[in-house]
Amino acid sequence: MSKKGSPVPVTHIPKSEYARRRKALMAQMEPNSIAILPAAAVAIRNRDVEHVYRQDSDFQYLSGFPEPEAVIALIPGRQHGEYVLFCRERNPERELWDGLRAGQEGAVRDYGADDAFPIADIDDILPGLIEGRDRVYTAMGSHPEFDRHLMDWINVIRSKANLGSQPPNEFVALDHLLHDMRLYKSAAEVKVMRHAAQISARAHVRAMQACRAGLHEFSLEAELDYEFRKGGAKMPAYGSIVAAGRNSCILHYQQNDAVLRDGDLVLIDAGCEIDCYASDITRTFPVSGTFSPEQKAIYELVLKSQEAAFAAIGPGKHWNQAHEATVQVITEGLVQLGLLQGNVDELIATEAHRAFYMHRAGHWLGMDVHDVGEYRVGGEWRVLEPGMTLTVEPGIYISPDNPHVAKKWRGIGVRIEDDVVVTRTGCEILTGDVPKTVAEIEALMAQARTEAA
Repeated sequence: MSKKGSPVPVTHIPKSEYARRRKALMAQMEPNSIAILPAAAVAIRNRDVEHVYRQDSDFQYLSGFPEPEAVIALIPGRQHGEYVLFCRERNPERELWDGLRAGQEGAVRDYGADDAFPIADIDDILPGLIEGRDRVYTAMGSHPEFDRHLMDWINVIRSKANLGSQPPNEFVALDHLLHDMRLYKSAAEVKVMRHAAQISARAHVRAMQACRAGLHEFSLEAELDYEFRKGGAKMPAYGSIVAAGRNSCILHYQQNDAVLRDGDLVLIDAGCEIDCYASDITRTFPVSGTFSPEQKAIYELVLKSQEAAFAAIGPGKHWNQAHEATVQVITEGLVQLGLLQGNVDELIATEAHRAFYMHRAGHWLGMDVHDVGEYRVGGEWRVLEPGMTLTVEPGIYISPDNPHVAKKWRGIGVRIEDDVVVTRTGCEILTGDVPKTVAEIEALMAQARTEAA
């Protein structure tokens, strides 16, 4: 952590990495082809107010270029440069209002483009780059407005077929090649994700320390946001969930406005984003600072299932093994607690756990918090390999309205989530800086209250 008052160093993907990615993608493309990808559109929040801009993940992955109104064209073997970037021109008047632009010179100098043209000229230039190519790689369906522009350019080429113009013969989804690349994280990517995880870990610790009965859920969300921005993150990776009491049983709760009450648990699912890479952490803790016996029993069962999942992650193990491990532990535990009745194997076969544990144990993690990549290959669960990053997030949610369990269990919702990267020998937990055992959480919260007294 930096000294008080000193700049916070923010980890970034180096320029050389973007060049390597473009080269790797072009190496997989067929000869005489072109790949075309647009930047994310600006989203209007209301009237003439825009949402904070966030670049399209695929576009960011290949370019690191942060501006809207831009298009990438990758053309393997092009004599005048394989990486062409269309972007906005410099405009002092607009930059006075909206911020600096790279312009064509900056696109080449700072972002590694071989050639850069004004986006206003794309209708005149891009059809000429497409013409004569056998195959066009594009993310069809992801950007409907851009798809229409692309078809307009193709039709311009087709209209000149009698003059010798050659439209492309084939359109291929870019997603398959690009998303498989994104599934395997480089050392630079893991470094950025580790940084995001460290900032998010500090935010969760801060929320635990600040928790008091009488505050609101948004009070803790404010603590999270403060630590995210203090650490150099521009935004959360997703809408933060701060769910107290019965709200902890709502998986994607977003209201964040209820009062924190003694006797309740708080479930916080939140993480920041650094250089467009997400972290994703969930912790559950008691408002009072002390777990009740029932809360502790459920919490320790979820924690035990997460530990079993970590042991099931490593090279050569398939994607679903971690989930299967959590189901085994949680089903056994629910039977021991009397929340399920019957033979464990039969209960697993009938998915009886889904009454309390209705989601899977995790998902891919990267530039998107639910990142790209197939979970099955050839109909079989994907085998894990080094560099793959994923979350591990088992949970138990006992509805406050569940008439089939004793009242003492109702309204208890617990999820524990960490981010891991598959290594050559198993997995590395990126988010291990947040207290997780009952004893650690209670000690942290007790210390914070003593210091505040």
